[in-house]
Amino acid sequence: MPLSRDPLSPDSASRPRLVFSDLDGSLLDHHSYDWSPAKEWLEQLCACGVPVIPVTSKTRSELMSLRQAMRMEEAPFIAENGAIVGLPPAWCHARLDRGAGPDGLVIRTLGVDIGFIRKRLTVWRERLDAMFSTMSEMTLEQVIEVTGLTEPEARLARLREGSEPLIWEDDSAMLARLREGLRGDGLRMVQGGRFWHVTGECDKGSAVGWLIERFEALRGHHPLTLALGDGPNDVSMLERVDQAVLIRGGHDLEVSPDQPALYRSEASGPAGWVEGLAYWWGPMATQGSDAHE
Repeated sequence: MPLSRDPLSPDSASRPRLVFSDLDGSLLDHHSYDWSPAKEWLEQLCACGVPVIPVTSKTRSELMSLRQAMRMEEAPFIAENGAIVGLPPAWCHARLDRGAGPDGLVIRTLGVDIGFIRKRLTVWRERLDAMFSTMSEMTLEQVIEVTGLTEPEARLARLREGSEPLIWEDDSAMLARLREGLRGDGLRMVQGGRFWHVTGECDKGSAVGWLIERFEALRGHHPLTLALGDGPNDVSMLERVDQAVLIRGGHDLEVSPDQPALYRSEASGPAGWVEGLAYWWGPMATQGSDAHE
């Protein structure tokens, strides 16, 4: 039986809900990083107890101030395209999750060490004579120019733990050869809105699945899940949930998730994010949720 789009229906109203959201180009405007069009929805979701979980290529260092500004401190996060998961206290297992930092978060690494990724990229570039520039090799000024970030934000973007962004400067045949070589090392390349990202055998979808399983183990309920994203690196996430929104991208990349419950927005960025939420769940001002039971 297909899921109802009405949040008041018996199918969805009796279940806790989780929102998984890409940031750049989705909840954040691709160019200005503005998220004000989604502010009212974020406030309503927070009031209803529905966690909005960032799932992003950004580093956890970049996410700290954003989570505070968006009132997402009580929700977990997925950083670096699934390589890093941050768990606030309510999402921690007393036996499995130890070593919380001063911010109260437990950090779980689902990917591989950044040093290994950088070493193998160096090896394959020399072996194939491939042309690309990694973020760690770019100057701070170059990162600012490519991303549009401020200098402090660009510094945080360079603090990678489990993935390496790169700008591809070669042809598609060479890209295929590099991807094949990295695959033999247990690494993969995922295309984002600005960069290709090299990670371990993890992606946004696998990290989302890990968090859903954690929620079920802690709460004893299977949640109704909704994901929103705009890029190729969001496909695995959009395919892992019950309902999905493909936000109109500020790029010309092909994005085709295998997801029957998919809505494609007309608007882009945070306006498309709001459009997608409204399509699936409608007005929420009077709708409660018991996501913390």
